[in-house]
Amino acid sequence: MSRNYKFYNPEGVYFISFAVVEWLDVFTRSEYKDIIIDSLHYCQKHKGMDIFAWCIMTNHVHLIFRSADGQKPELLLGDFKRFTSKAIVEAIKNNNRESRKEWLLEQFLKAGAKSSNVKKYQFWRHDNKPIELWSNKVFDEKINYIHNNPVEEGLVSYPEDYVYSSARDYRGDKGVLNGVIVVM
Repeated sequence: MSRNYKFYNPEGVYFISFAVVEWLDVFTRSEYKDIIIDSLHYCQKHKGMDIFAWCIMTNHVHLIFRSADGQKPELLLGDFKRFTSKAIVEAIKNNNRESRKEWLLEQFLKAGAKSSNVKKYQFWRHDNKPIELWSNKVFDEKINYIHNNPVEEGLVSYPEDYVYSSARDYRGDKGVLNGVIVVM
């Protein structure tokens, strides 16, 4: 998996996006988004992940982060993706209200069969494109991009109205993920 991560500066702050295989709309249910939130919170508390901005869309996640405890960022992200992949697949399997259960699991199996480093289900695509945020201008551009993504998709009228992002934190309100480092 590390062949797809190119984090050249271990102390850098990075913008990344990662998507569900086949861009499947999995995050239409709050219980799956909550797994992402809980996992990000765990990474903040126990793995030294500093989070500056984030957003969960229907089929992908945007994140601006750095590894603060000396762990390589690609390993931190890999742990996060492995854990959430397993947890979300299990949640889908156990969700009696999930009308797309069999179809989603079939898609994850197909994707897993094509990958040499996946044992059964592949949930996340492997193509992350980390961008080191080397200037305040680039940092601001990526934060605005992340927060405006739900507006561009027509999910909300204003970035702060979208619960599953850090836009509320940047407005000065409390968002659903504690500990976001707001940079103005």
